[in-house]
Amino acid sequence: MAVPRREQPNIQPANRGTITSKRAGSQTHKHKQNIPYVLKSGLAGGLAGCAAKTVVGPLDRVKILFQASSPQFAKYTGSWFGVVTAMKDINRQDGMRGLFRGHSATLLRIFPYAAIKFVAYEQIRALLITSPAQETPIRRLLSGSIAGVTSVFFTYPLEVIRVRLAFETKKDSRSSLSSICRQIYREHPHNISASPTQSTPLPNAVVSAPRSGIINFYRGFSPTLVGMVPYAGMSFLTHDTAKDWLRDPLLAPYTIKDFSNRDPNTPLILKAWAQLLAGGFAGLISQTASYPLEVIRRRMQVGGAVGDGHRLGIAETAGRIYKETGFRGFWVGLTIGYIKVVPMVAVSFFTYERMKWVLGVDGH
Repeated sequence: MAVPRREQPNIQPANRGTITSKRAGSQTHKHKQNIPYVLKSGLAGGLAGCAAKTVVGPLDRVKILFQASSPQFAKYTGSWFGVVTAMKDINRQDGMRGLFRGHSATLLRIFPYAAIKFVAYEQIRALLITSPAQETPIRRLLSGSIAGVTSVFFTYPLEVIRVRLAFETKKDSRSSLSSICRQIYREHPHNISASPTQSTPLPNAVVSAPRSGIINFYRGFSPTLVGMVPYAGMSFLTHDTAKDWLRDPLLAPYTIKDFSNRDPNTPLILKAWAQLLAGGFAGLISQTASYPLEVIRRRMQVGGAVGDGHRLGIAETAGRIYKETGFRGFWVGLTIGYIKVVPMVAVSFFTYERMKWVLGVDGH
């Protein structure tokens, strides 16, 4: 009887440690599902998105004009200084207000978009990653991808409105948000059905031109979903991985905020420059991975404002781009994409992490 008594203490600590670990993971999961946590992380995400978009508002306008092949600005796309020249032209014609055309729609869209994206990421991450052993690149990538798809599904119509506002280049054009919405709603593809004697319409043909259509607010939605998988997935994966690197014990004294006086029980908060570096690197990688699909999406979104109004699919849009400009057409505006996305994602993650800290929301 003495042997079991001596062996029991050796077994119980291991079991107790396992139970403690499981309970800690369960408590963290439940904590992130609390309403206050969701609301605070959503507020932090929404403000982060607005701050990031405001910083790069003028660059975003020029990039949309380049991607959508605006006739007035197509001549600038092949020049290294085309971005600066285009911004000067816009400023000369419309002033600073022209550089931020569509920005109100941008903020209207980006707050719920960013809020949903960050909240969804936190929640999905808590479900997929419940222990340090599960902290794998695949799970991080999957968490970010699902979060991105979730956010874009609920806010995509606002993105179409923003693009259409930013695409306007006529000096006398001052379309309001309501007029743009009505215009998009009333647009319809041309009648492409066969002759009136044809009893069976052609596949995917429009027999009668609809007077209105909610579907117009989802132009380019398919490539958006496809492109969001690498963009959001790589963005969150790269950011979290970069944070791990910067929190390495060798770098921690230089990268962690108040490292020498830090409370061991508090989260590791990166210094401003380190956090911006992690976010900027995430923007660089995610932009490279998803840019061709972004170009296709822009062309589909402005389909009702240019050409014959024919609603194009992904393959047809890609074919037209390749026919017009070749393979390089899928990378038009990539330079400005880097210039815009790197600081935008850096500011977004920086603001989100700092706002979580201010609001008392623990990071992962």
